[in-house]
Formats: sequence, C-alpha cells, structure tokens
Amino acid sequence: MKIIIYGATEIGCLLATEFFEDHDITVIDKESNRSEEFDKLDISFVQGNASDVKTLKNADIFNSDAFIACTELDEANIVACLTAKKISGIKTICFVSKEEYRNTMEQDKSNSYLGDFFIDNIIWPEALLTQELFRIVTVAHALDVENFADGKARLLEYKVKPSSKIVGKIVKDCGFTRDTIMVGIKRKDLLFIPNGLTEINEDDKLIFMGTSRSLDILAGTFFHEKDQVKSVAIIGGGSVGLMLAKSLEEMKIKAKIIEKNYNRCEYLSQELNSTIVINGDGTNLKLLGEEEIGECDVAISVTNNDERNLLCSLLVKQLGVKRVITRVSKVLNIPLFERVGIDIAVSPKTSALNEVRNDLDEADVDILATVEQGQAEVLEIPVKDEINEKLIKDLKFPAPAIIGVVQRRNHVIIPKGDTQIQTGDILIIFTMAESVPIIKEYLSCA
Repeated sequence: MKIIIYGATEIGCLLATEFFEDHDITVIDKESNRSEEFDKLDISFVQGNASDVKTLKNADIFNSDAFIACTELDEANIVACLTAKKISGIKTICFVSKEEYRNTMEQDKSNSYLGDFFIDNIIWPEALLTQELFRIVTVAHALDVENFADGKARLLEYKVKPSSKIVGKIVKDCGFTRDTIMVGIKRKDLLFIPNGLTEINEDDKLIFMGTSRSLDILAGTFFHEKDQVKSVAIIGGGSVGLMLAKSLEEMKIKAKIIEKNYNRCEYLSQELNSTIVINGDGTNLKLLGEEEIGECDVAISVTNNDERNLLCSLLVKQLGVKRVITRVSKVLNIPLFERVGIDIAVSPKTSALNEVRNDLDEADVDILATVEQGQAEVLEIPVKDEINEKLIKDLKFPAPAIIGVVQRRNHVIIPKGDTQIQTGDILIIFTMAESVPIIKEYLSCA
C-alpha cells in the first residue's frame, strides 16, 4: 500500500515508522529540515502544503492508496483531506483536536448531496483516550481492559503482588477460572506467551482473556478486587477530563475535578451534574490534602503537560491513592512514567495509532487491541472454509499465538484443544506484534 502522511509531527513520525517496513510511505511537511530523519528509514519526503494540488501531485497522489493528515492545525488537516479526496478519490484519514470539527465532519459525511466530497475517517485522539481510561477505571486495579464480542468477552491485565498465593506456582496449578485463558506475561521488559509449565513470579503482569463473568470471578479470587471503584479524582478539566467525568456520572461513580482555570471551572460546573469541580492547582500538595484526594480509589491526571501530570501523579501516590493513571503526550515517556511508580500511563497518540492501523489493515482482519505499548496485538479473524471443522489443537501456528475467544453467532466460546471451529466463527487471537503478518498469512491459506 502507498500511504501519504501530511505532517511530520510526533504522531506523523509514529505512523511513518510504524508502516514503512510493509508500505510505501511519503511524508509531506512545510519544513524542509524534517527530511533527514526520514532518509534513514527509506521514507520519501516532499516539502510543501498538502492543501496545494501541486504538492499532492509531487507526492504521487494519483497512485496512492491512503492519505493521512496529522499536522497540529485542524483546519489544515481538513482542507488537505478534502482536496486529496476531490482530486483523486483517495481514502482519507483526518486528525482533529476539537470535538466540534469531528462532529461537523462526521455529519457531513452522512449527507448524500456531498457526493464524493467527504473525509473517510475523522480521528479525535482525546475521545479514544477517554474510552480507554473509562475501561481501565471501571475495572478495579486492572492495568488494561479491552472488551470484545459486544462485551461478552474481555482482556484484563493484572500485576502480581508479592503476597499473592500464585507466586512460585506454574500456570496449570493455579486453578484459574474455567472460561479463562492466560495469553501473555510481561516480565520486566519481556512480553511472552506462557504455557502450562511457566512459573509465575512476583511483579509479573498477567494478561487474561475470557468471558466477562469468568474474569470477574478470577479478579475476586486471585487479585482481591471485589471492591468496586467508588470514587475518582481527575486532575485537569480539559476535553478528556470532562468526557471522563460525564461517563463516570452515568456509572454513578463519585468524581472530583481539579482545574486551574476559573472560567473553565464555571463551564465544567454547567456541563456536569454530580461531579465536584474544584478550582485549584493539582500540584498543590496542601490542596490535595484538604480535598482528601488520598481517599479516592483512583486518581487520573489528564492535563496536556507531561511534566505536570507526572508531578501530580507522584503527589497523589504519596497521599495514598490506590491506583494512579496518567496521561502521557510523548509516547516515549510511557516506560519512564511506569518506572518511577505510576500504575498506568496512557497516550492519546497510542490510541490514535491503533485506530489508524485498524483502518488501513485488510478488510477481513481487524486489530481489536494492542497490548503493552504495541508489543502484542489482539486480532479478529473470520474462519474460512479452508479450516472449517478443524480442531484448535490441529492449528499449528508458525509463530507464537493463542486463540483466546471463538465468537459463534451470539455466543462466545473460550476454546480448548478439542474445540472444533466452523465456517462463520470469528477467532480472537493474541500474538506478538512481529508475528501478526505470519499469523494472518497462515490463516488465509491454512
């Protein structure tokens, strides 16, 4: 596939480095000095404005398959995508930072009178981040949460505490709940797929897939997480903070927002019903103490400044908050944040990258989720006639992978070796990122 990326921003560079090995990438940017970093990766560079037809022609727009606009200016992204769509009919993906632009452009797409003058996919990273934060918050102490098959199946990730009764045991002797499969273990910096003889160590991050009910039982039995999240503190009242607070209100979860800007606090008070809005600085330890932030089950710092988020998170951690989640703008900072004690660090750019990858992938293979900053992926692949009626144990994957869920019409099956798959089933597969192409090819011709 030939892809044009407009904007050598951080997300543009992430997209380029993600796709260049398997696709032909051209980057457009106004600054000529951006070209050096792409030359090392065999990525073409065109200097100019992608709203200019001449620049698009120089980037070979007529022979390209997808156009992604991700500059820091929403208006530039929208105009560039509409221009590219008008002159070539190319698939367009547009990044925006404001909700009103996303709503307007998605509404325009549904109007038939526009003909082919529309944008295929509008990505607002903050909305994707909010969805991810909400999933994590509503499952007590989970490091990651992904829902599959309309919520009937899930992926959950938990960290093993030193006092856990499963430390030192091998997987097959742990007695995990019936409809549950351990699909991955993150041990220090290594992520791998375990087998029945793998021993569990303290501080391991265990990744499970299974039915929602079985995972609820698993959490209560092994990770002492029967308590529901009842109170959440949000530091930062921007778009993410507001959307998250609204979602928490729907779940009847008590929430507080600390926001430094007084005018923004007034707006938040008008938009929210039961959330307590506090005008103050989230780095003020005295304020955090007075507002009893340390008594909250979860604290989330979602300002647009990494350094401020880190400081706020360390302060609430010191006050005794059980779980601290931090927004990270720079993806490279995620390991650093986790290394200094932040429980979960998430980035809107990572969420957006996953959305683009899924949008550009093959029509019959969906990437449902990425795990541990892209080290592993969860794929959704429909069963073809070539493997109809095969048993799970007879599928000899050429690379490490595990089928965590079989979706059969309105039912989900947590498979065993003797589970027979049928045409029309959907396989939900956990595998390492580097193994994805191998698994796809195998299942397409098995």
